[in-house]
Amino acid sequence: MFDRLEDLLIRYEEIVEELGEPTVTANPDRLRRLMKEQSDLTPIVEAYREYKKRNRDIQDSLAMLEGEKDEEMRELLKEELAEARNRVRELETEMKVLLLPKDPNDEKNVIVEIRAGAGGDEAALFAAEMYRLYVRYAERQRWRVETMDVEEIGIGGMKYVSFMITGQGAYSRLKYESGVHRVQRVPETESGGRIHTSTITVAIMPEVEDFAVEIDMNDCRFDVFRASGNGGQCVNTTDSAVRLTHIPTGIVISCQDEKSQLKNKDKALKVLRAKLYDLEQQKRHDEEAELRRSQVGTGDRSEKIRTYNFPQGRVTDHRIKLTLYKIDSVMDGDLQELIDSLTAADQAAKLAKMNA
Repeated sequence: MFDRLEDLLIRYEEIVEELGEPTVTANPDRLRRLMKEQSDLTPIVEAYREYKKRNRDIQDSLAMLEGEKDEEMRELLKEELAEARNRVRELETEMKVLLLPKDPNDEKNVIVEIRAGAGGDEAALFAAEMYRLYVRYAERQRWRVETMDVEEIGIGGMKYVSFMITGQGAYSRLKYESGVHRVQRVPETESGGRIHTSTITVAIMPEVEDFAVEIDMNDCRFDVFRASGNGGQCVNTTDSAVRLTHIPTGIVISCQDEKSQLKNKDKALKVLRAKLYDLEQQKRHDEEAELRRSQVGTGDRSEKIRTYNFPQGRVTDHRIKLTLYKIDSVMDGDLQELIDSLTAADQAAKLAKMNA
């Protein structure tokens, strides 16, 4: 590990020197690549530098203890020594986490799909609430949300909704949301006061670059139609909505939120790329059974990952056995505690595998 850390430190110092060269500042692409690499290396380099400093502090304290006769000063040195040793242990764990292989999709934007499952209208109502939850969370992160397609029911629910969240690190935060979400509550339409259980499925897919997934346009069929729902005159009175059918896979994507047919077509192709990439990831995920067991459920769409129990005011994530009694704030987009706990559990699982 320390050989690798030394190599990273040397590389970081080389980047700093390169960034000061006039030829680099005159080349925007190279400048951007170097600044990105520097940004990625900064946390691990800072941790390693502090680690080295704390180890020097330990050696200095030990040397001073050997020659120190004054008891009060010895106690002070022992306290400093204990503090430095504790911090060294913390930094060792921190550096191991920072050295874990990174998901190449972590910094990407995401395409989110929510579908009502078992439960009829109640499932559709919960799907609409989960859509608002993710929109509120995105707003808290200062991310942008663009709704792509939605199938609504008359009482305010959504049978299906797809939307894109644009923001740095969106996938790294939201990737653990994929799976089956279960809600337990008394529906407004229930006169007997009985608790019903309904489900929705959430799919989180990273946005994929054009070159990453090749699409043969001969495999695609585009149909245009008049958009429905909210959107104003321009949207509702022209054939601007697009339905894309990918013939080999049978994937069908509708996009109607833009006034321009061309923009809706581009968005539909973005979603298709993400879906094709996701299919490949799912296939790989199913093949890697050992890896799947060692991770905190980030891929199996049939996995029941979370329960929202309204009568008890609790949210339970079944993967990490975490229960929070603050359902109102979670439904208002306060997901951070859940996301942090899932990230920590995933890192701990990976560290345990690496140590083994």
